[in-house]
Amino acid sequence: MAAVSKVFAARLGGLVVLGPDGESVGRVRDVVITIRLGRQQPRVIGLVIELLNHRRIFVPMLRVTAIEPGSVTLTTGNISLRRFAQRPGEVLVLAQVLDSHVRVDDPELDQLLGHDVIVVDIGIEITRSRDWVVSKVAVRGHRARLGRRAPIHVIEWQHIQGLTPNDLAQFGQGVSQLLLQFEGLRAADVANALRELPEKRRLEVALALDDERLADVVQELPDDDQVELLGQFDSERAADVLEAMDPDDAADLLGELPDAEAESLLRLMDPEESEPVRRLLAHSPDTAGGLMTPEPVILSPATTVAEALARVRNADLTPAIASLVFVARPPTATPTGQYVGCVHLQRLLREPPASLVGGALDTELPRLSPQDPLSTVTRYFATYNLVCGPVVDDQGHLLGAVTVDDVLDHLLPEDWREHEGSNE
Repeated sequence: MAAVSKVFAARLGGLVVLGPDGESVGRVRDVVITIRLGRQQPRVIGLVIELLNHRRIFVPMLRVTAIEPGSVTLTTGNISLRRFAQRPGEVLVLAQVLDSHVRVDDPELDQLLGHDVIVVDIGIEITRSRDWVVSKVAVRGHRARLGRRAPIHVIEWQHIQGLTPNDLAQFGQGVSQLLLQFEGLRAADVANALRELPEKRRLEVALALDDERLADVVQELPDDDQVELLGQFDSERAADVLEAMDPDDAADLLGELPDAEAESLLRLMDPEESEPVRRLLAHSPDTAGGLMTPEPVILSPATTVAEALARVRNADLTPAIASLVFVARPPTATPTGQYVGCVHLQRLLREPPASLVGGALDTELPRLSPQDPLSTVTRYFATYNLVCGPVVDDQGHLLGAVTVDDVLDHLLPEDWREHEGSNE
């Protein structure tokens, strides 16, 4: 296909990036521009590309040899793998410009004069000097009273006002285009993308996400970013997000806050949601009791294998949690259930569906005590080749389960999320 000399920036989002040999390098995630003084056309200086390992890097436009309808091709495979860091004066088109409010002073569009309109796309084109510049801005008026969408107008750059860095720093910008980019992404990938946004845009996106999605994303952020983001919400929203988080992650986050602030948020949470979090906070964070989740898969001995398999097929369970079913005498809810044993997923798959889990128990697997330190938990997983293990108190009550991902979170350096996939 022939290369294009003009393209709208939103069309670039998600395009495959190819090296000179035709092999995939990654995908375009944003376009970086610099806005100049007066009404000079902004210069397009490069692309933000997400590599196959999810790291986002910067590639100068000089390295782009062709932009085609389905791909972007680079002149060389020799590119810097340093993680993209936005510099002063740089503006991200998809993250910062789209959904912003501007004004139009084009005399041929008098119906837009004096009204705020919304940027829906940015047109860029290559000049004779081989530089890429912003030439047009696609805008849409606000929705009419009857709900019909206003038409899109493509305006020359010189007739647009309100796209200065100062204007883009004003709070209250829409996030619909950003949310479209996040659809289908794993929570960890959304968290990585959020961390690379300017603080103002990060907060706008966070406020727009529903509690469940935001909780999943917050759990994947470094501790400092979790605390910072939660601190920008009002207390009611912060409590709602904590309720939607996994209890062990909520406890870890509350453990980073001053005691008075943590207690205030716990009181705002639903008692059924806050009670397991309080139990976790009673343990040191680097012990089995502090690492565990209080909500593993727990069944009674009279449960059939078919029912057990149905439980572990729940898409909301992590693979580690689903690998082991715990069996306790009723009441089965932690921390009251009397622990009987566990059944490994592989054993469940070998048993007849109508048989009972009580007949397939592993009663020999050693248990973790809530006081066991991280070093003991680590050796436990290595010794028994497990990814999940029971935590049982001195009275034989099942308190929860520790999973290998909980252990890794504490073994890795505190800033490991900030260097994911790093080659630095």
